[in-house]
Amino acid sequence: MIQADLTVILPEIVLAVYAIVALIVAAYTSKDRLGPMLVWTTSALMVLLAVWIATGPGGTHVAFHGMIVDDGFARFSKVTILLSAAAVLVMSQEYMSRRGLLRFEYPVLVALATVGMMIMVCASDLMTLYMGLELHSLALYVVAALRRDSVKSTEAGLKYFVLGALSSGMLLYGASLVYGYAGTTLFSGIIQTAQHGEVSLGLLFGLVFLIAGLAFKVSAVPFHMWTPDVYEGAPTPVTAFFATAPKMAAMALFARVLFDAFGDAIPDWSQVIALLSLLSMSLGAVAAIGQRDIKRLMAYSSITHMGFALMGLAAGTAFGVQAMLIYMVIYVTMNLGTFAFILMMEKDGKPVTDISALNMYAKREPGKALAMLILMFSLAGVPPMLGFFGKFYVLRAAYEGGLAWLAIAGVIASVVAAFYYIRIVYYMYFGEDGEEMDTHSSPVLWVFLTGSAAVMVLGIINMFGVEGVAAAAATTLVN
Repeated sequence: MIQADLTVILPEIVLAVYAIVALIVAAYTSKDRLGPMLVWTTSALMVLLAVWIATGPGGTHVAFHGMIVDDGFARFSKVTILLSAAAVLVMSQEYMSRRGLLRFEYPVLVALATVGMMIMVCASDLMTLYMGLELHSLALYVVAALRRDSVKSTEAGLKYFVLGALSSGMLLYGASLVYGYAGTTLFSGIIQTAQHGEVSLGLLFGLVFLIAGLAFKVSAVPFHMWTPDVYEGAPTPVTAFFATAPKMAAMALFARVLFDAFGDAIPDWSQVIALLSLLSMSLGAVAAIGQRDIKRLMAYSSITHMGFALMGLAAGTAFGVQAMLIYMVIYVTMNLGTFAFILMMEKDGKPVTDISALNMYAKREPGKALAMLILMFSLAGVPPMLGFFGKFYVLRAAYEGGLAWLAIAGVIASVVAAFYYIRIVYYMYFGEDGEEMDTHSSPVLWVFLTGSAAVMVLGIINMFGVEGVAAAAATTLVN
């Protein structure tokens, strides 16, 4: 029995053991040369694990008396998390090395955060959920403050930690209420107490606190206050990590809790998720207009996009979950390319984040400017870029789920948000001549930038099969 249970979480065990061994080896060897090597070995292991999970046996496997569930939904989320974490590690290698930040702790912490995220998406019990969430969060608090000689980086880590502790407290309080009224922490037991739509008031209060705790992790309004400061203060590769894998994990966990534990109470939580979606889309679209720092702009952009992803969940249908998964994969891909470009924004070897530095960038770097144009149009949802189809999916899910008003609000927010994406394009092609940035760039970053832009164009054909896999994953969750 124990052997069968361990087999279900074998990828997580492999990655966790690797991180522990790497930590022990680093403590007794030359730490300076170990950092770059660990980046490549960690990335390679993550890619191998993603291939292992993707090509492994299908079906649904339950372990540890129902506390862990390995199904199509969990596997889809794990593959996305592993590939995006590996991509960010590879992208960050040169940037972190040149600034003396590539210590061995960085790839080890990213690996441990990834283990936590993998546990999150396959959790089927409130205690397992909390263990995965805290493992992932504690590692992220440290990497946010990795640049110890920077006041902004230290401030980012401290703000993230304090507000993260607050959100964890709210989530734990909600979990205790749910346990008190349901008599169990297992999702399968909680859903039985909420059958036929009859949910006790205490259980609803617990659900609201759970949603508040999880909303913090996806930067949903009004739990978004940490996002702009942390995005701006953390080293840029760390910001890229925050914007990709953790967002996918938190959104998948959101869906897991809502459908696995409260799937018979959709009318009760749908309106709460719809409100979070509306507020996130609206505030993110408006607040980013005045931003001049591209990292803060991307923070508000992520708030807006999480609002769109929540729209799919608010629909409360299998198609809504499918739309959310498709949207998150497209969002993660767009962000990888965008942050590859931001990592290339340098002058005299120092990072540049003011968007005015992009004035007439297309004249000096036409290839990079074209790739960034495609990504900005895709983030804005301009057809025929892939980002447009991502938004179309969630808007359609909301409309078919009886939330036409939310779909209309989404269209309006998308139009408003298009301003600050297109403004970057305007600067690159029609801005005033200013000081030139460095033209040298890493071949690795160039590959990620152009590859991401190519996916936004070529993915229009059939989305590389993601559509069908996401549909199958959603069906395993909503049944």
